[in-house]
Amino acid sequence: MSASPLDVTRKFMKLMEPLNYDEALKLISDTCEYINPAPFGTVIGPAGVRAVLEPFFAPTTENEFRVLRESTVGNIVFLERLDRHLFGDKWVELPVTGVYEVHDGLITYWRDYFDVATIMSQMPTA
Repeated sequence: MSASPLDVTRKFMKLMEPLNYDEALKLISDTCEYINPAPFGTVIGPAGVRAVLEPFFAPTTENEFRVLRESTVGNIVFLERLDRHLFGDKWVELPVTGVYEVHDGLITYWRDYFDVATIMSQMPTA
């Protein structure tokens, strides 16, 4: 029995907390569209996802993705999250809603909705 779409997205988020890219990206399809608000835009596949996330997370020493609410409709998963990132001694928090589509155990679509100004206003300056 294959994992449910919700199980796949939960597993992906848990693997991303310690930045286990090698395992987490196995859950992303080669054709997955990963979409973020401007200026980040859209990338395709595991390499594209890694190219967006790795530079952002590089200066973090700890990450936490708190799922506040979750819902599924068929292969579509909605996760309302509070993403927390530790930069030095400062936690940066960002409310995010992620929409995922999962087919055959792989995430084939992932779109995050968040306010870019919220995260940028909290980033350490030095």
